[in-house]
Formats: sequence, structure tokens, C-alpha cells
Amino acid sequence: MTATILTPGSRRGAETMKKAVQGRSLWQDARRRLLRNKAAVTGMVVLAILVVAALIGPYLTPYAYDEINKNDVWLGPLQNGHLIGTDSLGRDLLARLLIGLRVSLAIGLVATVVSLIIGVIWGAVAGYAGGRLDEAMMRIVDILYSLPFIFFVILLMVTFGSNIILIFVAIGAVEWLTMSRIVRGQTLTLKHKEFVEAARAAGLGQGGIIFRHIVPNLLGPVVVYVTLTIPAVILAESFLSFLGLGVQPPMASLGTLIANGAQDMELAPWLLIFPSLMMVITLMSFNFIGDGLRDAIDPKDR
Repeated sequence: MTATILTPGSRRGAETMKKAVQGRSLWQDARRRLLRNKAAVTGMVVLAILVVAALIGPYLTPYAYDEINKNDVWLGPLQNGHLIGTDSLGRDLLARLLIGLRVSLAIGLVATVVSLIIGVIWGAVAGYAGGRLDEAMMRIVDILYSLPFIFFVILLMVTFGSNIILIFVAIGAVEWLTMSRIVRGQTLTLKHKEFVEAARAAGLGQGGIIFRHIVPNLLGPVVVYVTLTIPAVILAESFLSFLGLGVQPPMASLGTLIANGAQDMELAPWLLIFPSLMMVITLMSFNFIGDGLRDAIDPKDR
């Protein structure tokens, strides 16, 4: 028999072939497919611009968001140094729009994190435990589902008062229901996988299995749902603002700006047009990203 001698060139070729045989991991493949989705990439770029504008924009405007100027009441766009006009109190609409964008994004993010924590823990524990505990926990979810969503939020805010922190908690406390069902369904599938059986055989406790093996493998569907929950939370806050239960003045959110603009739309249509456009752009960005993530992570499309 003759021995095969590998030259440096053939060795590099063998390594390349080995990598090709191994293939890409699920997350590498998902990232590649996500970046090939033009709508998702556009959504990420636009959302990044909006986040930067919300964070630093209010510090760059020549007027404060709550600065009242009686000489600049209801000025149209590009008048007297106000880029997109003023409201009935002479407050600069651009400054209020940027601070409103910051508040709406913060509400969407914090309320979603609250719902994420509650929903993931609730659904993972119910799905892994099974039996009577699963039945009891999911019946609680069904009961809460039967309550009108907005009525429950209004009840919390009327009982404990209306402030921005309560809005975070109130909306997040009801948005976790769907998350818990998604996580429970995925957990029912994962708990019979080989790696979970191996961890159980190694003596790992139920808490360790849930948080070290089950929850990390739920990341895909959870991330997709999070990107779709944030715009839902922003819309929920906007509806509360129409009822007068949202962010209270002089603070503003996109919802309060749209509500106030709807009242004065005949005299000052720009008060409704610009906040509405900002709301549409923000929601579409999140929806494009969510759709792109869903298509990228779905193993059926690999």
C-alpha cells in the first residue's frame, strides 16, 4: 500500500471540504437569510435611525418639548424656526414628536420585557411539569383571556392611578398570555428530546433543565414574537391615550400626540399628520423585522 501525502494546498482543500460537509449552523443560516431579506434589512435600518433620533434628538432641538410660547400658537411647518409647526400652546411639534417617540419605544420595550419574563417562565414551567399543574396554570390563562384586554388595563390604571410606570406594568401584565401559550407548546415538544433526557439522567433538577436546556432552545419563536409584541403594545398605549388614560401631560407619546392632533385636525392638520406618519413608520419597521425573523428562523424554509 502507498501512503497518501497531503500537500499544503490539498490540506487546505480538505479543510474547506470538511467545513462544507459540516454546513452552517441554524443561527448562521438564519442570519444569512435575514440579511438577504430586503424588507427586514430596511426595517432594521429605519428602526436604528428612529432609536438614535429618540435618544439624542430631544437634546438637539432648539426648543424643549414642554416649552410654552404664546406667540407661536398653531404655527405651520417651517414658520418662525419650527420645522414641523407648533400646537395650541405654542410648543414645538418636532421636540414633542421626538420625546413622544422615545416614550412609545420605551413603553413597547419595557412592557414587552415584562410580558416576556412572565410568559416564558409560566409557559415553560407548565409545559415541562404537565399533569394537574399544567392544567391549573393554563386554566388561569384561559380565564384571563376571557376578560376584555383593555378593560383589565383600565381597571388597573383606575385602581392604582395613571402614571408611566404603571402603563409599563399594566400592559405587560396582560400581554404575556399569548407568550405563555407559545412557550408551553414548544416546551411540550422539547421536553422529550434526547438532550433533555440526557440532562435528566445526569441528575439535573427540573429547574436546571427548564432554564439551562428548555428556555435557551425557545429563543427562535420567542424572538419573533417579541418583535411583533412591541408594536402591539405601542398601539395599546395609543388606545389608552385616546381614553385619557395614557401618558399624562406635559409628557407625550405618539398616542397622546395623535389623540391631541385629532381634536385640532381642522385648524392644524400637521398636528395629526406628522405623529401618524411616525407611528406608521415605527410599526411597519417592527413588522418587517418580525416577518423577516420568522422566515429566517423557520426550519421548513432552510
